[in-house]
Amino acid sequence: MTGGEAAPVPDGPPDVPEPAGAAAEPAWNRVHPVSPLVHGWIALAAVAYFVGRDQAEGWFSGGGMRLPHGEALFWTLLILGAVLVLIAGAFFLSWWFTRYQLASEHIRVHSGVLFRQQRQARLDRVQAIDIVQPLLARIFGLAELRFEVADAGESAVRLAYLRLPDAQALRERILRGASGAGEDPEEAAAGGSAPTVPGEQEVLSLSAGRVIGSAVLSSTTVLLLLAVAAVVILTKVTGELGSVAAMVPIIFGFGSAYWGMFSSSFNFRASVSRDGLRIRSGLLDTRAQTVPPGRIQAVAVRQSPLWRLAGWYSVSVNVAGYGAGSSTGDSAARTRLLPVGTAEEVFRMLALVLPDPGTKDPVEVFTAGMNGSGERAGYTVSPRRARWLSPLSRRRNGFLVTGSALLARRGYFWRSLDVVPHSRTQSLALEQGPVQRRLRLASLVLHSTPGPVSPKVVELDAGTALALLDEQAARARAARHRDLPEQWLRHNPNYPLSLSKEEHEHP
Repeated sequence: MTGGEAAPVPDGPPDVPEPAGAAAEPAWNRVHPVSPLVHGWIALAAVAYFVGRDQAEGWFSGGGMRLPHGEALFWTLLILGAVLVLIAGAFFLSWWFTRYQLASEHIRVHSGVLFRQQRQARLDRVQAIDIVQPLLARIFGLAELRFEVADAGESAVRLAYLRLPDAQALRERILRGASGAGEDPEEAAAGGSAPTVPGEQEVLSLSAGRVIGSAVLSSTTVLLLLAVAAVVILTKVTGELGSVAAMVPIIFGFGSAYWGMFSSSFNFRASVSRDGLRIRSGLLDTRAQTVPPGRIQAVAVRQSPLWRLAGWYSVSVNVAGYGAGSSTGDSAARTRLLPVGTAEEVFRMLALVLPDPGTKDPVEVFTAGMNGSGERAGYTVSPRRARWLSPLSRRRNGFLVTGSALLARRGYFWRSLDVVPHSRTQSLALEQGPVQRRLRLASLVLHSTPGPVSPKVVELDAGTALALLDEQAARARAARHRDLPEQWLRHNPNYPLSLSKEEHEHP
């Protein structure tokens, strides 16, 4: 100090230097302002319908048209304006309180006005990411982002709605963090708004004709024919034409089922990228889902009786996080790896989700599982005494163990082949009913995550089933020890190039 001047006193507390290497907290972002309208348009349409109907009845009552005037018109417009203001205020608050934050290890979503909801998902636990576009969202160019997380039981995080390019860019950032590849500096500098689409290699696509044919030849048609036959027989027996009225709900019900199959499988395309397997489908409501490598828990290849005429199959999967309701409705589309395909297309998809089949001749092994019977390709089948329980499917029911998975086949008319990787086996159980116990038979149940695939080896010799239980438990335990880490690109930076190489080696 010189000249007796006093040092200036700071207005606030002194600045505390941040620790070295400390990173600033990621910014919070909001969804698109139109999102509440896309969410609540059904409620708006319902209010408009009931209010409009009541007003129209008042205007056109008495056989003439009586429009409101004077004070009545003023109060009508005032009430309508107040309702619109309340709805707009509710939409604004819903949008204002919905925010999301993407950090290096997790994503957070805060929502709710009166009842606040805070959800968080770890990136290394992300099982699949879907980009969903309902029809109204497509009109506005918006999309919903859904993150399926292991052990969540349902969609752990939903972001609705974002601009489609922003949703795609956010998906890429999340998958990049989940894979262990790290964040792209250029994209981080751009705030994550620049869409980055890694190179994709299309695996297959389905024509509209194939989708229509699969619906016509599906099990739904078999059930429809049985229902029509039942109505005809009932009409003949009772002699009452009123029985034909039962056809009305039958037609509507089966028509809805046919429409669901067609609309969900329309424009189906599958491709592979560094982020994993990508599937796109949908007519009015479109879906683009991404399943990272190693997230699929079980696979089922199925064939109905009429599909056998065309040589078609479907492939369904269990993915952790999709939940127990994955067998019906919208969830069924999310768990279909291939809605309808030939045997060659089935092998192509299996090569993507099971790049290591654990056998030197995978085509022979999987063909025997899909179509074969007996001990062909090394399958162990039910003993002869099981013919009392399964006279037609006894030689179809069986299993085969490869170096990486257990294959269980069953069924004669409706054929099924279930594939469970050893490392994805959750638990095992033996089942034995009173008749099976008398015949010295048992069934082995492989517990997987909730979904459409329920792996089961049916009607084995009791001693064989018990030995398989012990051996499979040991295989599952050893496979989990050498399983791939959650961040797949740290383990295999050349993915999916290595996957393509394995696909050529094991078609």
